[in-house]
Amino acid sequence: MLTGPQSHAHLAERVRKLFGTVPCRLQVAALPWHEVGGVVEVMLITSRDTGRWVLPKGWPEAREPLCDAAAREADEEAGISGRISPVEAGRYFYAKTMSGGHDVPCEVLVFPLLVENMTERWKEKRQRTRCWMTGEKAQSQVAEPDLAEIIGHFCANRHLYAAV
Repeated sequence: MLTGPQSHAHLAERVRKLFGTVPCRLQVAALPWHEVGGVVEVMLITSRDTGRWVLPKGWPEAREPLCDAAAREADEEAGISGRISPVEAGRYFYAKTMSGGHDVPCEVLVFPLLVENMTERWKEKRQRTRCWMTGEKAQSQVAEPDLAEIIGHFCANRHLYAAV
């Protein structure tokens, strides 16, 4: 039996040969939100490579609960924390360009995060910009149509995703 990274690479190559594509990788994202005067606002951040508007997202670690991983990414990438919902608001797919230049298909699970704290210093502050915007504006700023749909549905139905 193969172990470590060689095992993953070997299995990924076998799956690609069998099914004609690289297997999907799992990422998690926080959907940071708060309410101002009865209007839901969503925080988007810029990606490090292209500067486009995205949600804080990344790879879950070891046995970390997925919603907790999304909250950790929000803290690292946007300097925010609060109550994370254990109920995902949706999933979307995109192609992540890796450091070697190749694209890897990713499925992203999105967990709403009611923002209660914002810090002025955080891990990736010098690499990203964060911005509050209405849900409607956020929908128009993200590149992935499925993510725009998730944002719109969440803003209209936020009561379904109350953080415990």
